[in-house]
Amino acid sequence: MGAAGGRGGRRPCLGSVIGRGQREPGRAGQCVRRTKMHSDAAAVNFQLNSHLSTLANIHKIYHTLNRLNLTEDVGQDDHQTGTDDIVGPEGMEKFCEDIGVEPENVVMLVLAWKLDAQNMGYFTLQEWLKGMTSLQCDTTEKLRNSLDYLRSLLNEPTNFKLIYRYAFDFAREKDQRSLDINTAKCMLGLLLGKTWSLFPVFHQFLEQSKYKVINKDQWCNVLEFSRTINLDLSNYDEDGAWPVLLDEFVEWYKGKQMT
Repeated sequence: MGAAGGRGGRRPCLGSVIGRGQREPGRAGQCVRRTKMHSDAAAVNFQLNSHLSTLANIHKIYHTLNRLNLTEDVGQDDHQTGTDDIVGPEGMEKFCEDIGVEPENVVMLVLAWKLDAQNMGYFTLQEWLKGMTSLQCDTTEKLRNSLDYLRSLLNEPTNFKLIYRYAFDFAREKDQRSLDINTAKCMLGLLLGKTWSLFPVFHQFLEQSKYKVINKDQWCNVLEFSRTINLDLSNYDEDGAWPVLLDEFVEWYKGKQMT
């Protein structure tokens, strides 16, 4: 997505969300224990075999991706899960090719949100297993068939707000409280570029502004502004609780219209 910074001087693109971590322990055993309380032995065996088969298929997809690219050793300082090897951007590009989407497609952000991925560019095995099991996707075909569902989540205001807020923490460097301006412009374009008519001029404002970063309060208020303020800015209250960033945008835009 063209975001700057990150490990090795290069910030991973949105699509680079596959990583390798620890398998979540005890899930099959928990499934068996719960089933024994309500089913006979045959049902227990069926449920267990089905569960193990699903996990095996999810593992297969994951490790296929892992073989597509050289792995990286990530230490404790770089990744919260400890020392693991991770699939890099090339592996993610192959994954996106297999499911028929571009790495920069917004549906990849929705997928990352649905799987609760914590770091852009790094997707742990635990996130992969837990998320794909939740989505009931144990093959790439099933995941392809789920893309329309994932896209539909953007059309529901509550889900969109959750995804929008998630995007800020997902994209920022974890040792920073704010989002660098280049990454912010990319993510805003991804989320609001097709739905907010004023986005092109807001993007232009950010391009010429003094801002180098955007904090979370500013980020959240941009969404509220896009949802509630008229395109002619006629209902914008300069004495309201908007951040200075938006006050300056309104002043800049009005001045631009007068020239």
